[in-house]
Amino acid sequence: MDAVHANYPFLDASREAVREADLGLAELVTAGGSGDARHPAVERGVQRVERALLDGSVDLPEGQRHPGVQAELLSYPVARVLVSLLDAPGAIDKYATAEARTAHERFVADFETLDDDARAPDDGKVPLRYVLREFDLADRVDLSGRGGDGRDDRTERDDGVAMAVTAYLRLASGFEGERWRLVTRALADGWVSLAREELHELLREAVRQRVADGLPTRVPEQIAAGLTDEVAELEDAFSEIDVTRDIDVLAPERFPPCASGLVERAQSGADLPPHAEFALVSFLASANADDEQLAALTGAETEAELRALRYRAERVSDESGAQYAPPSCATMQAYGECPVADEDSSIEDPRCETISHPLTYYEDALADAE
Repeated sequence: MDAVHANYPFLDASREAVREADLGLAELVTAGGSGDARHPAVERGVQRVERALLDGSVDLPEGQRHPGVQAELLSYPVARVLVSLLDAPGAIDKYATAEARTAHERFVADFETLDDDARAPDDGKVPLRYVLREFDLADRVDLSGRGGDGRDDRTERDDGVAMAVTAYLRLASGFEGERWRLVTRALADGWVSLAREELHELLREAVRQRVADGLPTRVPEQIAAGLTDEVAELEDAFSEIDVTRDIDVLAPERFPPCASGLVERAQSGADLPPHAEFALVSFLASANADDEQLAALTGAETEAELRALRYRAERVSDESGAQYAPPSCATMQAYGECPVADEDSSIEDPRCETISHPLTYYEDALADAE
């Protein structure tokens, strides 16, 4: 068991490491005993699910001490059990998407560090070829972009990557947007040309599909009973985001102070931390911002930034409104993203004293403005 297993708990090697640990879920759940502290893996598993459904990430909060390789790895099967027990709409898709998003952030950084020819994990990092083998794509992705017949089908917008059309269709089917339709792609002899960043996006989808596979899982009664308190804790946290989300007007001048502050920072070119970026994108998606408005309000300019923004907006939205609600006021305060609660800030707003969620603020402000 090593760092790569903790960083990527969905890998085949990681599952094998869990089996070799020979520590069953029932043992983890009951390890603390009545009135005692939870096992670190259970504590981290609860946090993993809460962060996934509220913040769109399963990474450790900034500044929190790492629980250790074993606890981090074992928190993944605990989280899968917890999300299976939750009675929350869309919980499984939200959880799988958050796991995939975090994995994507990690492996893109790893790919930049490790050489394309590297084939095995190194110091907790995974090379591209290793990830391709993991998802049975080693023979379905050509990093030269020449495809199966050796022809060079690269275009000006990619850097020489091609994927077999069958693999492409399987992964791209999870995306919305015109650019992912096969008819808009360069296709030759069964190979689809891709930008390197697009390959990374398709690998993220491969992770999401793997994480979602088998969920909800059947949970033995003994384990379900042992996690009663944890499930109740999670459901209490999600009850804070029960807002109507039927907003059909985008009026930045009516945004709550937290959202206005994030927009200002993003437009100025500031590098928002992941939790702040998620809060901003999920708020704007809840306010029904379109692609052009999202780009303008977040300061996205490059094609890579726009692609990442579209993906995040698509994953947090569905036809009935925001799939992920923005974090509550309490969560924003805990992250230090509430200017009204910041003692060093001069910003005051009486409305903030009467609401508990940024969307409630926005709805009330729109209603007052008719």
